[in-house]
Amino acid sequence: MKKLVLTGAIVLSLISTGAMAKDTLRLLTWKGYAPAKLVKDFEAQTGVDVKITYSNNEEMIAKLRATRGGGFDLAQPSQDRISFVQAKYPVYQPIDFSRVNTAQLTSSMVDAVKKNAMVDGKSYAVPFCYGTTGMIVNKKLAPEANDWSDLWNPKYEGKISYRLKRPLLIATAFGMGEDPFALYGDKAAYQALMKRVEAKLIEGKKLVKNYWTSGDTQVAIIKSGDANVISGWDGKGWSLHETNPDIDFLAPKSGALGWIDTFAIPAKSKNLDAAYKWINFMLEPKNAAYFTNQEGYGTASAGAIEFFNEKTKANFSRSFSKADIDNIKWHPPVPDGFETIEAKVLDRIKAAK
Repeated sequence: MKKLVLTGAIVLSLISTGAMAKDTLRLLTWKGYAPAKLVKDFEAQTGVDVKITYSNNEEMIAKLRATRGGGFDLAQPSQDRISFVQAKYPVYQPIDFSRVNTAQLTSSMVDAVKKNAMVDGKSYAVPFCYGTTGMIVNKKLAPEANDWSDLWNPKYEGKISYRLKRPLLIATAFGMGEDPFALYGDKAAYQALMKRVEAKLIEGKKLVKNYWTSGDTQVAIIKSGDANVISGWDGKGWSLHETNPDIDFLAPKSGALGWIDTFAIPAKSKNLDAAYKWINFMLEPKNAAYFTNQEGYGTASAGAIEFFNEKTKANFSRSFSKADIDNIKWHPPVPDGFETIEAKVLDRIKAAK
C-alpha cells in the first residue's frame, strides 16, 4: 500500500479550506445558557469544539441580519422574536424535527414553539427553557387566592399589588375568561377586549395597595405584609418561600404567562450536525436538570425534574402540576400596532381616579 505524503503546501491548503480544521460549533446564546461543565462534557463526548458568543434578543437579530444568517451555527432567540424577523429578513432555516429527539421534550412546549415560530408553514425553533409570571400569595392570609381574578377580588381589598405593564393586561383578559392571543389576528376585536380589560382594572383600582415596579419592590411588598396577593415571577416567589413558607408562587388556574427561549439555526450555519447534537445534548434530562439547577429557569426537557436538586424539585412540584405546565399561556409574537393599543390602555388606567 502506498503511503499518502502531504507536502507543506497541500497541508496549508487543506487547513485554509477547512478540511483539517477542528470540528466547531459557533453558538450565539445568553449568559448562563451554556454552563462550562456541560460544554466540557459535550466536547469530550462529540469531539466538537464549542465557540460561544454571548448576546440578547436585539443583538442576535442585529448580528444575523448583518450577515444574512451567517457567522453562527446555532442561536437562542426567544420564541416570540423569530417569526416576524424570519418573514422580513430570512436569517434562519427550518428545523428538521426528524433530527430532534422530541420524545424527551414536553409536547405542549414543542407545539407552542412550532406554532409561534412558524413562517409559511415551516417552523424555525425548538424550545429550550422557560420562565413564568403568575401569582405570589401569602397562603396563610389569603388561602383561597388562586387566579388572576383575585387581583380585583374585593375580598383582598388593600392587600393587592401588581406591575402596571402589558403582561397585566394579558393576565386580566385570561382572568376574565377571555383569550387575548386568539384575537391577535383581529385588531378591532383585540381593541374591544382591551377596552373591557381597561374597565375591569379601573374599577379595581380602589382595591390595590400599590404597583410594584421591579424584582426588588415585588419582593419587598409581600415580604413586608403590605400586600398578600400580587402578580409576580416564579423565581421571586420561590426565594420568598425559603424565608417564609407561608408565601409561595402559584400558577393561576386560568394559566400562568410564560416566555420560552429556543434553539434556532441560522440560514448559513456551516455545521448542522454539531447544531443538532448540541440541541439534543442540552435537552437530555440530566443535562437539562444541571442547567436548571444552576440557573433556576424551567426546561423543556420532560424528564429533567427527576434530576433536579431537592430545592429545585420542590419548587416546581409545588407550583406546577403537569396540567399547569400544559396550561401556560406562552407569549406569541405581538402583531404590529397592538403594543400601541396596550400603551394607551395603560396610560388611561394610570390616569384614572
